[in-house]
Amino acid sequence: MLEQELHTSFVRQPNLPKDKDNVFNGESIEFDKMMMMYSCAIKEVATKLQVLNDELSITSKRNPIEFIKTRIKKPDSIATKLKKKGLPLSIETIRNHLNDVAGVRVICAFIDDIYKISDMLIAQDDVHLIKTKDYIKNPKMNGYRSYHLIVEVPVFFSDHKEQMRVEVQIRTIAMDFWASLEHQVKYKKDIKDAENIAYELRACADVINRTDFHMQAIRDSIVEIN
Repeated sequence: MLEQELHTSFVRQPNLPKDKDNVFNGESIEFDKMMMMYSCAIKEVATKLQVLNDELSITSKRNPIEFIKTRIKKPDSIATKLKKKGLPLSIETIRNHLNDVAGVRVICAFIDDIYKISDMLIAQDDVHLIKTKDYIKNPKMNGYRSYHLIVEVPVFFSDHKEQMRVEVQIRTIAMDFWASLEHQVKYKKDIKDAENIAYELRACADVINRTDFHMQAIRDSIVEIN
């Protein structure tokens, strides 16, 4: 079941946004080319993760990766981020200043799997680590926890090679569940008692964190017994 779920995630290609013409006037074709390259970069990273998961299923007798999600930012999100940075809307600016256009999210069962997968991925000689942000050891104020990597990987096309950047987020199932709920609340308009909801979400994040570490301890105890 797990292998089938992973395979489905890997072969799914992110749909190119249909509203690109309204954002990047005059660069529609170049925008499509760029999005295609980011889509290919996602495949490269996802395949590397699948290989690691398959290998660990033999060497460790279990799959540390539960499933993988992928996404490419929509044109309006890209434009909004560039404007916040005070940068012009152009293909060149996107390539040079945005690291999270292409995203891969890796969901693991246990916290130590997060660091193991991260270390194994960036140890590969064609993966160049640009930046890391450890929101597990240093969570955001709202309670958000995850491990973020910005990596650069080579993508080979018919006549050239491109170095493409991909953001990789690695988190536990519980962290992902919390982040999904927080995301829904964050973009919901006219929320009543928003301050109290934010407080409750932060409290839930702390409970989830304690649960993750408790589950890790239980798993470690079972491994020691065996």
